[in-house]
Amino acid sequence: MRRTQGCITGCDESVSLILNDAEEILSKTKSRKQLGRIMLKGDNITFL
Repeated sequence: MRRTQGCITGCDESVSLILNDAEEILSKTKSRKQLGRIMLKGDNITFL
C-alpha cells in the first residue's frame, strides 16, 4: 500500500488537493520518496 503525506496548500470543489513537501511512503518497506509539490485528485483520496 502507498501513502502520500505533505502540507495541504489548496483544494477545489472536487476535493483535489495541492500538497507541498509531499512524500510517498510504501508501507511494506517503509521506504520514502520525495515528490515535492503535487496535486492529488479527489477520487484518489480515501483518508485525510
